[in-house]
Amino acid sequence: MNAHVLVTGGAGYIGSHACKALRAAGYVPVTYDNLCTGWRDAVKFGPLVEGELTDRATLDAAFADYAPVAVMHFAALSQVGESMSDPGLYWSNNVCGSLSLIEATVKAGVRNFVFSSTCATYGEQDNVLLDEFCPQEPINAYGASKRAIEDMLANFGQSYGLNAVIFRYFNVAGADPEGEVGEFHQPETHLIPLMLDAIEGKRAALTVYGTDYDTPDGTCIRDYVHVMDLVDAHVLGLKWLQDGKGSRVFNLGTGRGYSVKEVLAHSASVTNREVPHQIGPRRAGDCTRLVSGSERAAQELGWQPHRSTLQTMIADAWRWHQSGHYDR
Repeated sequence: MNAHVLVTGGAGYIGSHACKALRAAGYVPVTYDNLCTGWRDAVKFGPLVEGELTDRATLDAAFADYAPVAVMHFAALSQVGESMSDPGLYWSNNVCGSLSLIEATVKAGVRNFVFSSTCATYGEQDNVLLDEFCPQEPINAYGASKRAIEDMLANFGQSYGLNAVIFRYFNVAGADPEGEVGEFHQPETHLIPLMLDAIEGKRAALTVYGTDYDTPDGTCIRDYVHVMDLVDAHVLGLKWLQDGKGSRVFNLGTGRGYSVKEVLAHSASVTNREVPHQIGPRRAGDCTRLVSGSERAAQELGWQPHRSTLQTMIADAWRWHQSGHYDR
């Protein structure tokens, strides 16, 4: 019988792609999701348990029913702007929910845990190629909540032998090239789908938040990684844990940053349509430049981001965008 993996947030963008990758690798992904931001239609690769992370009765029952060999934890609120305007929501949802999950994991005797963290834990460190040794100095509640969960995992590792692989993502983009799952949020907050919506006339224009940053064209610079490459790393991380290699932190990015204006130019090239856009003020909590050093993932996990060119990410997202997807 194939081993089960409990995937929190498995009905969401990254979680659903991870479920597909897990099934392809021979696991049975069990999605645990409250469907607050996820989509029932995205749960295609294994069973669904609908519940809150703070609902210990439902969570404990999921562990008892499926006896997972590991947990992959994606479930979280992740909007930087919202975390600045309502930090309590992020501490309550992300941190308290994760504490409940980690306690349930330990109680069930599961000792392998893969955690979806973020480069936002590094904060504002301009002109630095961010690697795993850089100090974590988050400037918003989203990044701070993720750093707190990393600390929590370290504490539970010391006390209970919980082994955790932590992935600090940079900007995730693209979609499943086979079209089974893709990116759709409501409300949408990510640059590439917002840009494609504007191209298709589903919104009046994309807003570019700030053109006065200390970058060559004045707009923020980000490192983009294809979602399929990202979830491949998660399967490698799971196997790392199952091989008994213990807890480890890995950055996931490409080492190449693109400004917002560069992304718009690539989009026009892929779609043959200009992106309607307007200039807005900076958003609170946005860093100037976030670019990854991911040598550790390459050297230790053998991870290579094969699909993470901007051209491929936009093309896959555009194909998904045009195909029709989850109920709106």
